[in-house]
Amino acid sequence: MTTEEKIKLITRNLEEVLTEEELKKLIESGTPLKHYIGYEISGKLHIGHFFTLLKVKDMQDAGADTIIWMADLHSAINDKLDGNLETISRLAKEYFEQTMKVLFKSIGGDPEKLDFQLTSETYAKNPSIWQTLLEIGKNTSLSRIMRSITIMGREEADGIDSAKIMYPLMQAADIFLLQVNIAQAGLDQRKVHVIAIDSANQVKTNAIKDKNGKTIKPIAIHTPILLGLTPPEAVSENLSDDEIAMKTKMSKSKADSGVSVHETPEDIRAKINKAFAPEGETENNPILNWTKHLIFYYPDSKLEIKRDEKFGGNVTYNSYEDLEKDYQDKKLHPMDLKNAVAEWLIKTMEPVRTFFEDPKRKASLEEIESLASRA
Repeated sequence: MTTEEKIKLITRNLEEVLTEEELKKLIESGTPLKHYIGYEISGKLHIGHFFTLLKVKDMQDAGADTIIWMADLHSAINDKLDGNLETISRLAKEYFEQTMKVLFKSIGGDPEKLDFQLTSETYAKNPSIWQTLLEIGKNTSLSRIMRSITIMGREEADGIDSAKIMYPLMQAADIFLLQVNIAQAGLDQRKVHVIAIDSANQVKTNAIKDKNGKTIKPIAIHTPILLGLTPPEAVSENLSDDEIAMKTKMSKSKADSGVSVHETPEDIRAKINKAFAPEGETENNPILNWTKHLIFYYPDSKLEIKRDEKFGGNVTYNSYEDLEKDYQDKKLHPMDLKNAVAEWLIKTMEPVRTFFEDPKRKASLEEIESLASRA
């Protein structure tokens, strides 16, 4: 695979790359690509997790080694599940890791080549993380850290305990500890990635180096945000792109905002049918957003719309652009698109539903459902 082919694969369908020029230099240097994406252990996996794995698959196809960072310590700090580290760590392995492997295999990836690491275990084996954290902290103002609290899904002004101040520093330090040169996250995580990039030349412990031993900055790749299915909240024009992303993305606190990978076909149809999707409107339309970023992720994707002859009969779209234009021109009705999206989701999530028919696996799902409902 040529440099240009790798860059095209790595950067497709992204919201932002910091920076593409540095990515090109990295690839041309012959330095092995090491990539990571981190996840809180906070509840059932949803369609957003599936979406991020599409980019992980791109990274694997481009020859990168990927670490799936199961952030149990971060989850405990952020009061996820029951807030108990032991519970979170156990479910990270029993539920989260197993589900991610099924999802990744369903899109053609090789889950056995993914390196699943639990934060608490990796920190215990590598106490140098704390020196790296201090080096980043010495070069980052407290006000900047407080502005970065939004990466936790919290407002800066929220009353928070002091442990939460550690969260952005830990997330930035993770990149250096893991020695990854490409960090992936949603656009809502931009602030902490910029902290890591800005701190790279000051980090001496666990500095990231290329194959020639030269210190380099990590490259950040940011995926778009999947919109919540409910009507969008009004957002201030003064907010940054990552703050807007945080407010408009799916939220587990809103039952109808997203779709978990465990939903029954009936529940998927019900949620999609109720979703916000004004006829002819293409801006802030979650059904179109999901169609673009999920169904038409790959360039050879297509979507068949099944409808009665009196409404135009069946039609197959081979590009998102054609579909969006018909929607805008009101040639494609919201309910017809919703029906097609729902059936695509049902088929796509089938491997996970089947996997959890096993009683032992179902027990871990039921436990995480119970804990998440109390959080």
